[in-house]
Amino acid sequence: MGNAAPLSGPDLSQGIDAASVAEGKPLLGHAQGEAVLVVRSEGQLFAVSATCTHYSGPLAEGLQVGHTVRCPWHHARFDVRTGAAVGAPALNPLGCYALEEKGGQVRVTGKKATPAVKPQAGPPSVVIVGGGAAGNSAAETLRNEGYTGNITVLSADTSVPVDRPNLSKDYLAGNAPEEWLPLRGEDFYQEKNITLRTSTRVASIDTRAKSVQLNDGSTVGYGALVLATGAEPIRLPIPGADLPHVFVLRTLTDCKAILGVVGKAKTAVILGASFIGLEVAASLRTRGLEVHVVAPEAKPFERVLGAPVGEWMQKVHEEHGVNFHLKLTASAIDAKEVTLSNGERIATDMVILGVGVRPVFDLAEKAGLAVDRGVKVNAFLETSAPGVYAAGDIARYPDARTGESVRIEHWVVAQRQGQTVARNILGKKQPFNQAPFFWTTQYDVTLSYVGHAESWDTLDLGGSLEKRDATVRYKKGDRVLAVLTVGRDRASLENEQQLEG
Repeated sequence: MGNAAPLSGPDLSQGIDAASVAEGKPLLGHAQGEAVLVVRSEGQLFAVSATCTHYSGPLAEGLQVGHTVRCPWHHARFDVRTGAAVGAPALNPLGCYALEEKGGQVRVTGKKATPAVKPQAGPPSVVIVGGGAAGNSAAETLRNEGYTGNITVLSADTSVPVDRPNLSKDYLAGNAPEEWLPLRGEDFYQEKNITLRTSTRVASIDTRAKSVQLNDGSTVGYGALVLATGAEPIRLPIPGADLPHVFVLRTLTDCKAILGVVGKAKTAVILGASFIGLEVAASLRTRGLEVHVVAPEAKPFERVLGAPVGEWMQKVHEEHGVNFHLKLTASAIDAKEVTLSNGERIATDMVILGVGVRPVFDLAEKAGLAVDRGVKVNAFLETSAPGVYAAGDIARYPDARTGESVRIEHWVVAQRQGQTVARNILGKKQPFNQAPFFWTTQYDVTLSYVGHAESWDTLDLGGSLEKRDATVRYKKGDRVLAVLTVGRDRASLENEQQLEG
C-alpha cells in the first residue's frame, strides 16, 4: 500500500538544535531506521513517525494544524501528542518517540510504549447497524476512546468491513491483492471484544423498547444505536438489467463477481459516467478490455465538477482508449449487446451499472425517525430519537459552512462521522463540522476535492489541468464552497483548513 518515507534529514538520535523546529513547521529526520517528524505545538516538542498509516503518505509534505499533522494524500489526521489517528481514513496510530532536551539540543532517545486507554463511561451497550465505513469506524473509535461496554455490529455484507475505495481502483485493476482489502481481520474484532455479525439483516427497530429485530426473528437490545446502513446501487428499470452478465459494484462480493468474468471478457459497457463508473473504466482498460461508457450528460462529471474538468477527464480516458457515448442512455440489454436510446447497438461481454446509489434508510423511516431523503440528524449526528445516531451515506446533517442540510456519499466523510458518533455516545458533545473530502484516482491521475458545492455561480480555474497542476474553486458569490486540486496535495490540505475556519 505504498512505500515508507525515505530516510533523510538529520539523525535525530544524535540531536538537533531545538530552535530549528518552528511552531507549525515539522522537521523531518530519522531515528532507529525510521523516518521521524519533530513537531512543535504550543511551544512543546513532540516526535512521531513520519509515514501515514493509511497508504504510507509522507507526512513531512503535509500540514500541521494545532496538535495534528495531516497527510497530503488522503487527509488522515494524527494527534502529535499521542500518535492517535483522530481523523479518517487512517485507522492505526503513529509511533511516538521520547525526546530529551538539554543545552538547547533535542534528541530522540527511543520509541515510546503505546499508552493505556483510560476507561470511559457510556451506555451499557452499543448496537451498530451496518458494517461499512461509518459502522466500522464507530466501533473502533468507541474502543479507542476507552468504552468498555458491549459493541455489536450487524452487517448485511458477507465479509468483514473492507477498504471499499480499493474495489473499483487497484483491486479491480489487478494491482492490489485481496489481502489488502479487509480494514481489519476477524481476529481484530475478537481482540477488541467487538461482536461482528456478517450476513445479518435488521428487520425493524423499536426505539421505545431500545431493541432491533433481526430477519430471523431474534432481537438485540441496545443502550445506544448507530444507523450506518449506507447506500445501495441503483438498478436501471430496463429490459435485461437483471441478466447474469450485468453487474453493480458496491461490495467485495460484487467485485469478485466482476472479476469472475473479466478474465474471459474482451468488451465491457459501463452505464453511467459517475466516479465509480469511470474508476471501473480505468481499471478495466488497465486489464486490456475494450471499454464503452454510456451516459446522458454532455461531459463526464459536468454537474459535479464543471465542464472544464469533465472535458479534461474525458480526454484522459479517451487517450487510454475508452469510447464515450454521451447524451445517450441504454434502452435494453441482452446476452450479447446493449441497445442505446438512439438505436445504436454495442456488442459486449459484460455490463456494469454505475448510475448512482440511493441511501438505505427504510429502517429509520419505519421506526418513526425524522427523514428527508435520508435520516435527519442534528450537528452531533443524533436523530430525532434520543440515543439513536446516524452516520455515513444515510445521514442528512446541517452543514456548518452554509447552514444547509446536506447528505454526502464520501468514504472519508462516513468514517469521520462514525468517529464523531462514537465520541458523542461517550458524552463528548462534538459537532460534526469537518469539511467533506474525497479523492478519485483514474489511471495515474488523482483528483482531490474538499468542501461541498451542489451548485455554484463561479468556477475559478488556476494552473493547468493538462499539466496536472491545477486548482479549481467553486464559488457562490464571494464564498468558496469547494476546491478541487490536481497535483497540489499541500494546497488541498490548506484549502481544507480554510474551509473549516
